[in-house]
Amino acid sequence: MTDQPAAGAAETLTDQPDMAQSVGDTLSTLIEQMQAGDYEGLTATMTQNVVPGLLAAAIGLGVIFIGYLVASYISRIISGPICRRVDQTLGKFIGRLVFYSILAGVTAAVLSKLGAPLGGLAAMLAAAGFAVGLAFQGTLSNFASGVLMMVFRPFKVGDFINAGGVAGTVNEIDLFTTTLDTPDNRRIIVPNSSIAGGTIENISHHAHRRVEVVVGVDYSANQDETRAALTRAAESLSDVMIPGDDRGYAVVLSGLGDSAVEWKVRLWVASSNYWPAHEALTGAVKRNLDAVEIGIPFPQMDIHLHRVAGDDDGSQPTPRQRPRPTRRDAIAG
Repeated sequence: MTDQPAAGAAETLTDQPDMAQSVGDTLSTLIEQMQAGDYEGLTATMTQNVVPGLLAAAIGLGVIFIGYLVASYISRIISGPICRRVDQTLGKFIGRLVFYSILAGVTAAVLSKLGAPLGGLAAMLAAAGFAVGLAFQGTLSNFASGVLMMVFRPFKVGDFINAGGVAGTVNEIDLFTTTLDTPDNRRIIVPNSSIAGGTIENISHHAHRRVEVVVGVDYSANQDETRAALTRAAESLSDVMIPGDDRGYAVVLSGLGDSAVEWKVRLWVASSNYWPAHEALTGAVKRNLDAVEIGIPFPQMDIHLHRVAGDDDGSQPTPRQRPRPTRRDAIAG
């Protein structure tokens, strides 16, 4: 009773080499029969060997297609909750990982069932992978950088970042590239290695940002009046200001420049209101300084004109003549 399963297992292990060899024998037989004109034998060989093989291949393709549909369905089920509750980028990455894992497993199972020599195929894939790795070093670097960014998540979809020499809103993080949308509605695709290999500035990471307006006033302006005017400018935006410790606003005397006394007006606002608040604070600073007649110095250029002799009567200066050298007479020999 126990010998039959063992014998069956041994036969199964030896089926794959025999099947691979039978394919070669069948092709050789078909070629010989075609050359000899044995059409009856050719028909018999086709009926007994080729047609069952094609039917098995068609069934295998059908199983792979069903596996593709199942992998897509399972990847959506797994990635959906992660995208909603954790992070959209991580959810997409896990979904793709599950999809390709299931599809690779189904394809390997079908090939094994059809008798494909998976051991030799694995060796060929390893050699090809080594050659491809040498040829596509930059692409593999982008892939490794994409995996690291998806694991450590320095930014996510929807963040406004400055990385790889480009500033924009993150639209998509792929395994090889990251897609950014710039403020002027341009789409830029940046390789992941350029982002991971440099400094990443996540501008919209925090909920609050500090607006800072630098202004210079005349040296003759009263310091207390200047501070009071700048304070009124900051307090005029109290509706968008974030109160609290280390928040609110500040008016700072920052330095003494070459032609102006330099001041800084700082105001904490929500990150989404940064640029509107920056524009409003700049306008408020200008209006409040004008209200107390405090000037803002600006660079000026003085042009000095010198009158040249001979310009009064409109005469043109006579050009200086260059003396010509005296030509020596040839001495008769």
